[in-house]
Amino acid sequence: MTATLSTSTSSNKGTAILIVASTGCAMTVLDTNVVGIVLPTIARELQASFAEVEWVISTYVLCFAVLLLPAGSIADRFGRRRVFLCGITLFALASLACGLAPSASGLYLARAAQGVGAAFLLAPALAIIGHTFHEEHARSRAWAIWGGIMGLTMVVSPLIGGAINRVLGWRWAFHINVPICALLAAAVLGLVEESRDPTPRTLDLPGIVLFALAMFSVTWALILGPSHDWTSGIVVMGALAGLALFAVFAWVERRRAHPMLDLELFTAWPFVGAVVAMFAYASSAQVMASLLPLFLQNGRGDGALAAGIGMLPFALAMLIFPQVGRRLSPYLDGSRILMLGLSIVALGNLVMMYAARQHGEVRLIIGMAILGTGGGLLNGETQKAIMGTVPHHRAGMASGISTTSRFSGILLGFAGLGAVLASSTRSALEQAMLAAKLPIEATAIDNIVAGDIERAIGAYSPELAPTLTSIARDGYSMGFSHAFLVAGIVAVVAAIVVSLTMRKIKSGTCP
Repeated sequence: MTATLSTSTSSNKGTAILIVASTGCAMTVLDTNVVGIVLPTIARELQASFAEVEWVISTYVLCFAVLLLPAGSIADRFGRRRVFLCGITLFALASLACGLAPSASGLYLARAAQGVGAAFLLAPALAIIGHTFHEEHARSRAWAIWGGIMGLTMVVSPLIGGAINRVLGWRWAFHINVPICALLAAAVLGLVEESRDPTPRTLDLPGIVLFALAMFSVTWALILGPSHDWTSGIVVMGALAGLALFAVFAWVERRRAHPMLDLELFTAWPFVGAVVAMFAYASSAQVMASLLPLFLQNGRGDGALAAGIGMLPFALAMLIFPQVGRRLSPYLDGSRILMLGLSIVALGNLVMMYAARQHGEVRLIIGMAILGTGGGLLNGETQKAIMGTVPHHRAGMASGISTTSRFSGILLGFAGLGAVLASSTRSALEQAMLAAKLPIEATAIDNIVAGDIERAIGAYSPELAPTLTSIARDGYSMGFSHAFLVAGIVAVVAAIVVSLTMRKIKSGTCP
């Protein structure tokens, strides 16, 4: 009887710890997707340029992507509970600073700090789950519950973002994190015991710094390109600096005893294919959680709440289809599921390209549902494919590369597709204004690209407002049609790469 009670108590505590750790992970997803919904409102109220709008997302993802691996090592070394609490505290303080930001630059600097907090929130939370559940069945069940919570978060976050924006205002999209973090910290103090790795990994500081600088340089070039001209010295220098830093990073990592990323893994073709699939999934499907709200609000004129509701076909498909992928695994091998998922993502982007030009509701719903379907299939299979192409003793490094590929894909996908969107929108607006014989005001075009159509219209006489609104919506939609096309091409190229790399392993030519 006593043993039964003890087992039951232990099980209940394990479940409570799982919920607490999963909540910490879910907050990073919730924040990203909620901010995507309120971003157009932020741009209007802070009178931000499109580049500043991009930095609001990019600084967060950049710091998150760069520090996630080091955060895991630091948590293993100094204590997962302690680092988790530090991450919660930093995330709460940075969220408060975001909500109080007086300008766009102040907001994206605070978002950088929030990204740091998110890395030190997510990494120890994952480690705590892994440490709490040892038995194989319990661990599988725990990760299944964790996946369900993360998927549900993706579905409800656009609705939460839209409701907060409408009822409380965009600043509460950040302020709401503060009381949640306080409750989360109290639960961690009461439930989670301290744990450490007896043989923690060594921090690769040169690798961390070089990777961060390389990612920043490339992102900077992509964001500045549309407004400064792609051939300008500052843009070209940023791009070349990024490429040079990536080369130095690879050179340094090959010579370190304990590298941040073990590049030797990339000598295996199946691993390369799996990493390419992860990057393409993140940059052509997962990134749409941040881009679709811009399209729905700036291209179609929806409000924040309507945009949140409008994203449900995409979000629900992203939630449901990882389960479908698992059911397909007995009939299709991993490479075929990856190719299927990437092909569906490509099709979804092409349908979205057509929907953006035609403004049809049915086409839009179908396009988002197809895009979410492909993304959902890839969401589970990409991680599984990466982990399945390396020996068991390299699983830790492979998991780190998987995570880095995912967030690097989101970062570069957002910056790259944002560059296509901004350049194409600017070109479409200029052509439409010339055709309508309207004077081309550079400031007005900048405001339209940033999503502030009302301020752009203010530069013209009031009787032109209906014509200018139509031109602005059409121009923004045309820009998005080109962005969807590029995303579709990325998915197609990745599907071809996966096919070729898996063909190599089947023919026995893999190293």
